[in-house]
This record gives sequence, structure tokens and C-alpha cells, in this order.
Amino acid sequence: MVNLTTNRIHWTTTDIELFPEDGKRYEIINGELFVTRAPDWQHQRICVRLGGLLDAWSQETGDGEVAVAPGIIFAEADNVIPDLVWVRQERLNNMLDDAGHLTTAPELIVEVLSQSAQDQRRDRELKLKLYSSQGVQEYWIIDRFQNQIEIYRREQAQLQRVSTLLATDRLTSSLLPGFTCNVSQLFA
Repeated sequence: MVNLTTNRIHWTTTDIELFPEDGKRYEIINGELFVTRAPDWQHQRICVRLGGLLDAWSQETGDGEVAVAPGIIFAEADNVIPDLVWVRQERLNNMLDDAGHLTTAPELIVEVLSQSAQDQRRDRELKLKLYSSQGVQEYWIIDRFQNQIEIYRREQAQLQRVSTLLATDRLTSSLLPGFTCNVSQLFA
């Protein structure tokens, strides 16, 4: 009988700090390293549009702040770069480390799907589990290929999909009272 042992490398935030700044995104989920290229134009355009709408609402209400592609270091083995996050104003200062990275779950995380099936699977499975376990209140997955948004909300201590919005729908959230936008605005 042959005993095969797989020695999987357990990556940490300290490892990432040694990598070159080469325009790639390095993320770690449960000690596994994921490397992706910088997002394409359409991906970034959607982030900017939604980020601008969330920022305008946040400035008007004073309720929170939005950030594009912030680093979140949940733990040494869980370090991700979501496309957008929104955080309540009163929590923000207590959530940042000395380098300015988030270390606690923001209320809202948004991921825009990339073309790669592997990247889509990571956003829909691994990141969903990670964000759920860390206490994220809402998780929006923007599917730019189907022109739709999957909305996940915290119910019974985990993120559950509560709706899928199509281009003809309006995006609202009880987390963001008064925020609204036509889903089609993001894909135009």
C-alpha cells in the first residue's frame, strides 16, 4: 500500500507582503493563495458606478463610507480584496489596523464577477462562506454577464440569498435606508 501525503502550503498575510507589486491581486482564503490579474474595464466601470452611487448616498446621509478594492485582513490566513465595501461611520475607526486595512467585517461587501469560471466559483462559494463566517450583513454578487445582482442577507447567523435582481429591477437595501438605483444603470 502506498501512502500519499499532500503537503499543502498554508499561506499567510506575511507571505503576501513579500510578493512584488506587479498589478496582480493576491488573496488568501483559509490559507490558500489566489492570484488574479487586475480587473478589466467593464468590471471596473461597474465598481465605479455603484461606488459613486453609494458614496453620494453616504455623503448625503452621513451614515457610512464606501471603498473600492480595500484590503480586509480577517486573520493571517484570510486576507481578501473585495471590489467594494460599505461600512457604518461609527465603526470605521475601530476596524482599521495601523496600515489602514480593515480587520473586521464591513456591513456590505460587493463582488463583480470576472469572466473566469474559477474566479466566479470563488466569489460564489469560498468568499460567500468567508463573509458569512465573519459577520458581513449583506453580500451583493454582480453578474455582469447576465445583467443581474444576487442579494445575500444575514439570516439566522449566515448569509442567505434573498433575491436576484434583473436589469429591470431597482436595487434597495434595509441596510441603506433611502438608497436606490436602477440595476440597469450599472450595466449601461
